[in-house]
Amino acid sequence: MIAIYLIKAIGLAMSRCIDCKGKGLCGRPICPILRRSREISSLPPLGTSLAGETPPEVLVGHRGYPMIWAGPLIPATERATFDHSALAKMDVGEVVALRSALVRSNTRLGVSEAKNPGRLLSEAQEIAMSSRPVSTEVLFHKPPRGVLRFDGVLSPSGPSGTIHEMEITSNPIIPRKVDQVVEEGAKAFQAASELYSARIDVDHISRLLSLGLLGEKRKLVPTRWSITASDDMVGRTLTEKVLDMPLLSDCLLFSGERLGNHFEILLMPLNYRFEVVEIWMPHSAWSEGEAWIGSDGEGLRGKQGYSSLAGGYYAARLAALEGLLRMGRQAAVLALREIGPSYWAPLGVWVVREAARAAMASLPQRFSTIGEALSAAAARMQTPMRDWRPYAKSLSQPSQTTLAGFL
Repeated sequence: MIAIYLIKAIGLAMSRCIDCKGKGLCGRPICPILRRSREISSLPPLGTSLAGETPPEVLVGHRGYPMIWAGPLIPATERATFDHSALAKMDVGEVVALRSALVRSNTRLGVSEAKNPGRLLSEAQEIAMSSRPVSTEVLFHKPPRGVLRFDGVLSPSGPSGTIHEMEITSNPIIPRKVDQVVEEGAKAFQAASELYSARIDVDHISRLLSLGLLGEKRKLVPTRWSITASDDMVGRTLTEKVLDMPLLSDCLLFSGERLGNHFEILLMPLNYRFEVVEIWMPHSAWSEGEAWIGSDGEGLRGKQGYSSLAGGYYAARLAALEGLLRMGRQAAVLALREIGPSYWAPLGVWVVREAARAAMASLPQRFSTIGEALSAAAARMQTPMRDWRPYAKSLSQPSQTTLAGFL
């Protein structure tokens, strides 16, 4: 559903961009095309060699699958960064500027090469296993070229070039648990669960999965798929734990915002279920003159198939489950995500995760009824409740009777 909408929106936006040429006819506060062109042109001249500390980040593409392009991101300047928690506290323009300084190095690989990696892939895997930046030198066939690309799942990156030679010039810092899990070769779901329990961040887990370091039948996994899969696997692990916890006693409302993504997350004293309502306001990243609203959810049996809201659904669910786990409580969750015009360029699914985490880290409001909580949430949102409430299907679903209801 949302995929079809976005394809149409992108096509319409491209035609308007041709007519606009930066005049601001779309109504956005900043022209994404002009901004990305400015950032790319401000980079120092790039030659056939580049040395720097990869964040660490290795990007595995999806085009041409099962033959794909993959390689580490190397900073063209010292200002490049990867830390999502730090990036989330900046504005969109600052994130675009920092990410545009990351040069994508590429080599052609078959996804099955993860079983018997050659030297280039083996070094890329070492980078993916590291918890700290890794000094890397890359020799390109030609100077990196290209434009800054925006994507709803992946973070932006700058120019790209094909690798001729690559060498790691510092020792990767590999957590003991990562080394252990990679060597054991357990199933990907079990491996992700163990790593997260050992406080390995979900971004790190995604890198390991992407570079073919997790699972029994190892393959390279395109980064956009590994991000969603990691959020989903860790989320399912946390769901199993939350289902064994006692119910919340009152309605709690959490509120927070990062990079133009505003969240109102309502926890209700009911058996676990999860729903997201997304509102893309006019002139936000994927929207033109009209708002778009959509929703998706799951019950006690979990998500059946993948979400129509793509990776953002699993990122928001993970943040909500992390909050429930900290509280030691089970609850029904309604997450309202409102994306405003200040989010003028898509920066990746991590924005959703960090915005939802910011909301769950806030001091909650306590209410005796769901209606009071919804009114408080609506007061902080720009979209009227009458527009988005019909999409919140969980509010009209009957709740399973619990033993506490008879006491």
